[in-house]
Amino acid sequence: MMHAIHDPAPATGERIALVMLPGARDRAQDLVEQGFVRALRRRGLAVDAVVVDAQFDHYLERSVVARLEQDIIAPLRKSGLARIWLMGISLGSTGALSYAREHAGTVEGVILLAPFLGTRGLIAEVARAGGLRRWQPGALAPEDDERRLMGWLRQYRVGDPALPRIWLGYGTEDRYAPASVLLAQQLPERQVMTIPGGHDWPTWLKLWERWLDGDAFSSSSRP
Repeated sequence: MMHAIHDPAPATGERIALVMLPGARDRAQDLVEQGFVRALRRRGLAVDAVVVDAQFDHYLERSVVARLEQDIIAPLRKSGLARIWLMGISLGSTGALSYAREHAGTVEGVILLAPFLGTRGLIAEVARAGGLRRWQPGALAPEDDERRLMGWLRQYRVGDPALPRIWLGYGTEDRYAPASVLLAQQLPERQVMTIPGGHDWPTWLKLWERWLDGDAFSSSSRP
């Protein structure tokens, strides 16, 4: 069972459900304590925050998508929250994108902060090929989730109504920045944000705050 911390918006009427996934060794409470939910509330957004305790074992067991659907997102839809957004930090971005790949028609948008998109070897392979558009994933083994996810991003087309919108933010000194650079090539400039910083909470929170200060959660959202 995947657990989550629910923080409903005080607003009535149509609301967005934002499913937030922390990084590999972080817990839902860490994301709350670092101020990500408070940032939403300070802006009065009609967004229900659902901070998920996606544990490292969910990724090792390749169960993160199934658990998100069964334990978190299906109940949200059943409760009447039809507008689903995902936000992931580091490995949480892998969970968010993996869910969006398998359930593209049910996700409105995905926000990625300092995403972990694959091992250094895979990222280097894509870079040597000249980027995602030129890279060929080759035959995929059933358990090769990283290569499968990169193959989906390779085919991602901005503006396709069948696909969720993707926003990307990362620190320029982040150790996973090379992967973000490759993904940024697939996205419009307005959907990519970079700031000085590394792979750490202060950088992620600053990116999050700046994104929320834009036209967040709308079709014209820009960082």
